[in-house]
Amino acid sequence: MVDADIPARDQGVLFSDGLTSIDEDAGYRGPAACKAAGITYRQLDYWARTGLVEPTVRSATGSGTQRLYGFRDILVLRVVKRLLDSGVSLQQIRSAVEHLRERGVDDLSRITLMSDGASVYECTSDDQVIDLVQGGQGVFGIALGKVWRELEGSLASLPADRGHTHGTSANVVDELAQRRARKATAS
Repeated sequence: MVDADIPARDQGVLFSDGLTSIDEDAGYRGPAACKAAGITYRQLDYWARTGLVEPTVRSATGSGTQRLYGFRDILVLRVVKRLLDSGVSLQQIRSAVEHLRERGVDDLSRITLMSDGASVYECTSDDQVIDLVQGGQGVFGIALGKVWRELEGSLASLPADRGHTHGTSANVVDELAQRRARKATAS
């Protein structure tokens, strides 16, 4: 991964703001996350069990509970899918995802991932992209801001759950518990 120390305010034309803020408590169940990311449930389950992309809204805590994936989780799932489709190895993708986790996910929309099919490079300025392409290393790029906007459109039509419901334990939130909570507050 190529690191860049260029502040967000200096990133220029390659990146544009205008991204909406996301609801941190909104979570999407496995099937909705799969649909939005363009992956199979088998991939989702494998990546969660191996720690590649784990749900941040709610993890599965045993039989009957469902994972809830947040917006950023699904963004990473979609990027992983695109990298896999481009021929990048799962090992390289794991190291790229780990690098992004260490870096922090608040500014994902300002990053363009470039790859030559073998390695993944992080670019945070148009100069870095140009240098990479001129050096013959970059074959394709994924502008995470663009993926962010696409994902917003995809998720708008999918049902979201809340990660935490008032009056119930965060680990035991299911539809029946939500109905009971609504009934109790209505009484």
